[in-house]
Amino acid sequence: MLRAEQEDSEQKPIKYGELIILGYNGSHPSGDRGKRRSHFSLYRRPTANGVKPSTVHIAHTPEAAKVISKNIQHSVSYTLSWAETVVVEYTDDNDTDMFQIGRSIESPIDIVVSNTVTSSDIGDTRSYQSTISRFACRIVCERSPPHTARVYAAGFDCSRNIFLGVRVYHPTPPHPLHLSIVSLLVQEKATKWPTFDGQMDGLTTNGVLVMHPPQGFSPASKNSPTSKPAVWREVSVCGNIFTLRETRSAQNRGKWMKEETPVLLDGSLIDLCGVTLLWRSVDGLSCAPTPVQLEALRHQLNAVRPQCPVLFNTLAFPSLDAASRASSVPGPGQPWAYLACGHVHGYHQWRGRGVAFKESSTEEEEEEEDDDEDGEARKGVREQPMEGERECPLCRSRGPYVALVLGREAGACVDAAEPSHAFVPCGHVCSESTAEYWSSTTVPRGANAFHPACPFCMKQLPQERPFVRLIFQTPPD
Repeated sequence: MLRAEQEDSEQKPIKYGELIILGYNGSHPSGDRGKRRSHFSLYRRPTANGVKPSTVHIAHTPEAAKVISKNIQHSVSYTLSWAETVVVEYTDDNDTDMFQIGRSIESPIDIVVSNTVTSSDIGDTRSYQSTISRFACRIVCERSPPHTARVYAAGFDCSRNIFLGVRVYHPTPPHPLHLSIVSLLVQEKATKWPTFDGQMDGLTTNGVLVMHPPQGFSPASKNSPTSKPAVWREVSVCGNIFTLRETRSAQNRGKWMKEETPVLLDGSLIDLCGVTLLWRSVDGLSCAPTPVQLEALRHQLNAVRPQCPVLFNTLAFPSLDAASRASSVPGPGQPWAYLACGHVHGYHQWRGRGVAFKESSTEEEEEEEDDDEDGEARKGVREQPMEGERECPLCRSRGPYVALVLGREAGACVDAAEPSHAFVPCGHVCSESTAEYWSSTTVPRGANAFHPACPFCMKQLPQERPFVRLIFQTPPD
């Protein structure tokens, strides 16, 4: 027996796939460690921990429901009213492995996630409250080939329970004078209902949305003549698929899509109302670029020795360790680009025709120059460009002028082609196919809005021109 266990331990672990958190660009802001990472690899567990629904109990008192929902086995409690609770017991499933996702750091959670903060939210000083559930969802993978993965809404807490409804129990009915106050304190917005087979089902408060790419996660999905736009759905606690509610927390569920399943495909997106995750299958990862390949592409791009057409210095994309510092502290070799035209420069202070070139000029000095005492503008002097806007010295196009940052999350790239395009307005650089794919894929934003976003920072992309082809100036041979 010991030899057999040693042989099993020496075997290569079976990988189910990877979950990638969009917006982190290959590295968690606080560093990849423990349950907080930018991407997670799901492997077959040594012992199965999956569960499946079993017996249904109807309790007419909160006390009875609490007794039924004991910690020995998993259960889901659907509180329909103060006088009725339906508890569905779950039994062990030796054929599946379960992985739970949420913002809680408690032991039942395997993947800890938090709200993705974009650059536009950094300066927001308002009180912040996470919109992600503590036990948001669970991924269930089959231990036998083909190792199908499915997503379900809600996760089991430390007491192995999922509560959809009132969670506060009283030994005696509350006093009539305090009933309204108690109802406000324990009000639960989760939608729940009985199913045709005698079971129960429900949706979480803010919902778990899922999107399966109709043509797969590949460059061909964009150019295929039969390609269809991606459709977002909502998944229930039992894995049923529904159309979206009017808003994320609306009480009425959408239409049941009987023919659709919660099976995750390569490129499926899971949105937890504050963070979006990308699922990559093992087969899909075999065709995706690796971090080593992306680093080789960086060296290949720097080997061309692109030059700044203004300062005539050589430009180079920094390594992964220096990339975060490059965007905040512009150096002479950091590539910058005019996103209106795509011309790549180094960082310089030239803003446009009629604006003096001053290396040490400050915003206060520029404002003083704009406000002439006599109120007369000099002949041929153009209006000062808005903040963040520059005029390209090569083609005179005016638009955002930003630092270029290579896309580092290999799982978000659809191919290993040369990084030749940049997203607008963030400036993350990737291949043309990757830019085309994500500019045509919408992700949830807010209560009921959907917009395309950069997968490396989750900044919203404009509909008109979501990306631009970069134009590098190379030195003459």
